[in-house]
Amino acid sequence: MEVRIILVEPKSEENVGAVARVVKNFGFSDLYLLNPPDIGIKALSVAAHAYDVLKSCKIVESLPVAIANSAIVVGTTAKLGASTNKHLRMPFFSPLELKDKVEGKRGILSILFGREDVGLLNDELKLCDLVVSIPTSHEYPVMNLSHAVAVILYDLSDVTSGTLELARVEDRERLYMQLKTFLDEIGYREHKKAKTLLMLRRILGRAELTTKELQTLQGVIGKAEWRIGVVDET
Repeated sequence: MEVRIILVEPKSEENVGAVARVVKNFGFSDLYLLNPPDIGIKALSVAAHAYDVLKSCKIVESLPVAIANSAIVVGTTAKLGASTNKHLRMPFFSPLELKDKVEGKRGILSILFGREDVGLLNDELKLCDLVVSIPTSHEYPVMNLSHAVAVILYDLSDVTSGTLELARVEDRERLYMQLKTFLDEIGYREHKKAKTLLMLRRILGRAELTTKELQTLQGVIGKAEWRIGVVDET
């Protein structure tokens, strides 16, 4: 798969430079920065021979723009306990398990790394299909930003692409909107709707749907809507 590294609101330009260096160390080049600090001489100095990665990085103002066209969106976290409670018991993967998940697939794998102080916010993690946590000491689990990027890219550096092309995030979003509408149509309890939709997002994200599989699910939902009389079958 194509790997896209996304730094979400990094605080330090030196860290941005260090990440650019790590990205090039492991043979990658696609670096996105969401609302970064000014990138100046400090970042360029730390990046060293990864100057080209830093100069060609894409600066964006929103997460949906950063993850556009992705097949799998991965969030990273070191706070297992808090995240487990707040994200509906989303299972966590190690970097090696992530490699196994994406081996032989086609598409863009976007990996989000959060702020140096607070990491990724809850709403940002909700957009992720998978969450990766690097096994570290419980006494001090939080790694330096560039070190965390290095550990994950080390395991992905020899991942191979195959012929199984996954559905893009935009296509899956249309499916999620269809599911939301369907829950409204069948009178699903309002107080359960948000959690149910997030759980469905988690399940379908881990399923790594192909375009054909996604279209099949959309067809099933459409048929159910016709059957209960809320839409016309065409």
